[in-house]
Amino acid sequence: MSTVRLDVDKGTGVAVVTLDRPERLNAIDLAMVRELADVWRALRFDDSVRAVVLTGSGERAFCTGIDRDAVVPQPSSPYMQDDPLLDVGPKANDLWKPVVGAVEGMACGGAFYLLGECDFLIAGAGATFFDPHTTYGMVSAYESMLMAQRMPYGEVARMVLMGGAERLSARRAYEIGLVCELTESGGASAAATECAAVIAGCPAEAVQGTVRALWAAREAALAQAFAQAPHLISLGNLPGARQAELFAARRAGFRTR
Repeated sequence: MSTVRLDVDKGTGVAVVTLDRPERLNAIDLAMVRELADVWRALRFDDSVRAVVLTGSGERAFCTGIDRDAVVPQPSSPYMQDDPLLDVGPKANDLWKPVVGAVEGMACGGAFYLLGECDFLIAGAGATFFDPHTTYGMVSAYESMLMAQRMPYGEVARMVLMGGAERLSARRAYEIGLVCELTESGGASAAATECAAVIAGCPAEAVQGTVRALWAAREAALAQAFAQAPHLISLGNLPGARQAELFAARRAGFRTR
């Protein structure tokens, strides 16, 4: 069963990539990792597609990160950490066509691997952003590094350090520049598709060169930060059994700002 839906409008040149596990809040399992990589790589060679919208199925969530039921084998050495989410984004798969993120509902944790590789984000009024890693005894490394490229330092620090106790509202995300446009709830995908269609109407070579130039301004800092991430995770993460205990005992309350 497919976990990613691809819809291409050859008339406008826009493809819509939809995370399609609404029953699991579009959490990413290993099948979705493989399917996303296949979709991004296929879009590299489809010249009828000149811009992409990335969204999630259903109203409750864009994506809630790695599926906790996904079994991710890990080598015993801290020098060989395997993180499957490093391969889920368009830039990680060498796609330089512009990607506009359309966020409805929750976007948290591993969702930032995807949002961090979108070129800009549009959110419905009910969208919320948060990172629960620290609550469950895990280091927020790649997520915080990607968001540090898109948000003021203090806002990233507050979000990742507060863990599951606080959520960033769509309005606040817009105020700090994480989101560039707010719509009514349910309107993000249509607004993102409209923007993508305008971009797709420009000469593809110029657009893709601009995307690559923008990413070049970020990737040197990201590469240096990412090089430290596996060691920080291996040092700072609690053992898996303890993480599971904290997850089982998680607090129900949170505030949204």
